[in-house]
Amino acid sequence: MTLSTWLTFFVASWAISFSPGAGAISAMSSGLKYGFARGYWNTAGLILGILFQFLIVAVGLGAVLATSELAFTLVKYLGVAYLIYLGWRQIRTDAAPVAVDAGDPQRASIRELVMRGFLINTMNPKGTVFLLAVVPQFVDPAQPLSMQYVTLAGTLAFTDLVAMGVYTLLAAKVLRMLREARHIRWMNRVFGSLFILAGVFLATFRRHS
Repeated sequence: MTLSTWLTFFVASWAISFSPGAGAISAMSSGLKYGFARGYWNTAGLILGILFQFLIVAVGLGAVLATSELAFTLVKYLGVAYLIYLGWRQIRTDAAPVAVDAGDPQRASIRELVMRGFLINTMNPKGTVFLLAVVPQFVDPAQPLSMQYVTLAGTLAFTDLVAMGVYTLLAAKVLRMLREARHIRWMNRVFGSLFILAGVFLATFRRHS
């Protein structure tokens, strides 16, 4: 992989990472509910999900999702169900104000935040098909593939760490300004609806033949 090829992918990665989607919604929701320090753990799960997607593409399993209607549909609707479930839970969340970084026994554990982010990116065949379409354009088949995949995966993981960190921090800043239960209730409904909307959009996604 040449330097110019990597730079092109690096620039494209920023656009990919900052583009609105389920990951951005999840990052903002976590920042809103738990503040930046704890909410950012959700991003760790999102990154693990991206790396898992890259692994699927690298070993060729992504081609199965791209060509098998049954496999694609199964994974897609698992993702749809999970996003709608997260949305419903968000809407139903208690509207009591949350203290940022305070000891709240009801808030999600770090493991739960990481797993939530991982599942959001893992159960999204749209991401796999997207990587399957984009990544090969930056890979030189005449060169060893493993290091090229590692380089591309690391690049996208880095830009996503920054992008999701920005989303989480912005939401955490908003949280500090919310003091009344009605404000928290409104924000929970907004983010819950966004999760459900993301699930609906994923349900309408069709792979191109």
